[in-house]
Amino acid sequence: MLADDVRRGFARRPWSLPPKYFYDDAGAALFDRITELPEYYLTRVEHALLPIVGKELARDLAPADLVELGPGSCGKVRTLIDALGAGDARYVAVDFGRDGLARAVTSLSRDYPRLRVHAVVGDFERDLGRVPPPAGRRLALFLGSTIGNFDPDASRGLLAHIRTLLGAGDRLLLGVDLVKERAVLEAAYDDAAGVTREFNRNVLRVINQALGADFRPEAFRHVARYDDAASRIEMHLVAESAQRVRVPALDMTIDVESGDDIWTESSYKFTQASTDAMLRDAGLALERWYTDDGRRFGLALAGPAS
Repeated sequence: MLADDVRRGFARRPWSLPPKYFYDDAGAALFDRITELPEYYLTRVEHALLPIVGKELARDLAPADLVELGPGSCGKVRTLIDALGAGDARYVAVDFGRDGLARAVTSLSRDYPRLRVHAVVGDFERDLGRVPPPAGRRLALFLGSTIGNFDPDASRGLLAHIRTLLGAGDRLLLGVDLVKERAVLEAAYDDAAGVTREFNRNVLRVINQALGADFRPEAFRHVARYDDAASRIEMHLVAESAQRVRVPALDMTIDVESGDDIWTESSYKFTQASTDAMLRDAGLALERWYTDDGRRFGLALAGPAS
């Protein structure tokens, strides 16, 4: 999969790499640091909303089956389990990194011994068919505004695929980062401490490790900019010097010139109206909308459209 994406990403301009490859163990640790930075409001605001939402869902939905896409360290679902009183539910985690997922669900099982845990190691763009049938009323979780990493067509397709996991009484809780001032958005993706810079460069380290490549990550500058017209943050790696990169596993050579650009992430930002439209296009209906007082982040509760 990585090999195919590297071949594809360097076959045409602009060069690009999918952001899912940030997350080896080192990348996951860097992202955990990012979530604690003062500039990165997303995780803090979402965490603050989850207990409020969870209490309503405990009353109105009482889910017995939680399915989370991209749970990372499983920190957010802990907040929801506590708010829902769902310590004896089933929890299905779908994530890309085998070792990180194993550690996260092992810790979760230890802390919630009555929780029935099922892990699916895979890419949720391709592997949702491996999610087991519901074990009661289902709440699917797609948090952290990860949906923003997908272009509009891909996000609609992914949400439509998630829709197939839901029956008439089931729901999806979707986290979306909201449109706001450029300065706030750009600071969140280009922090003063340089942690996001190293997180961005880590995609090259992943390629070096997995494919035997010899990228020099420190020779690339981290760039994060907001595109008003597209309502998205773009992250790029821009070469500061020429280098010839060899990728032995692919029998491939990449000649990089100073100023060459690798587009590593898009992070789309939403409004309530654009979230509603995206959900409707995927066969889902927005039922409830939660946001903080500063309207920085939103949680959308949706069900299958009738």
